[in-house]
Amino acid sequence: MPLASHRFTQGLTGACMMGLALASAGGLAEARSALLDRPPLPAMGPSLRKTVAFATSEQAGTIIIRKDEKALYLVTSQGQALRYQISVGRDGFGWTGTVKVGAKTEWPEWRPPKEMRARQPELPAMVPAGPYNPLGARALYLSRDGRDTLYRIHGTNDPKGVGFDGTSGCFRLTNTDVIDLFKRVAVGAKVVVE
Repeated sequence: MPLASHRFTQGLTGACMMGLALASAGGLAEARSALLDRPPLPAMGPSLRKTVAFATSEQAGTIIIRKDEKALYLVTSQGQALRYQISVGRDGFGWTGTVKVGAKTEWPEWRPPKEMRARQPELPAMVPAGPYNPLGARALYLSRDGRDTLYRIHGTNDPKGVGFDGTSGCFRLTNTDVIDLFKRVAVGAKVVVE
């Protein structure tokens, strides 16, 4: 065996042994997390994305959310868009308007707004990234006039949590789809909520 291959194999064996020790002590997800220095991988969920014909005067890169359809459209070219199935705000939490993507975060922490904590006092002040975080694998922070709206386009660690009215005004996709959308959308992109 060539020396470089032998060193790689030794390193891999050491990492695997450390992973096995961690797995037996704290579970496979924690071992993976420790080895990769990332949060445990939550459920990704299926992709609910498809390319569709879509008539709009908006430019490519614009997001159009149609709440009644529970669909988010990313305009890709004239007459075409990617359609993602989403969850939308429940009764009393829906909204419309034009905003922008003000920021994007991988593996976001979640800090429930004070209004939400007033309604649900059992909520913690902060939920770290990982399998219990309701923002999932990615979040696009929506802003208006340079100020955060407190609304997000985000993933979910519960793949069954998509396709209904159930959020507090945010737009929820499967983790698989929000990761895809995250790669395609730039900070500053226009978001139209209808």
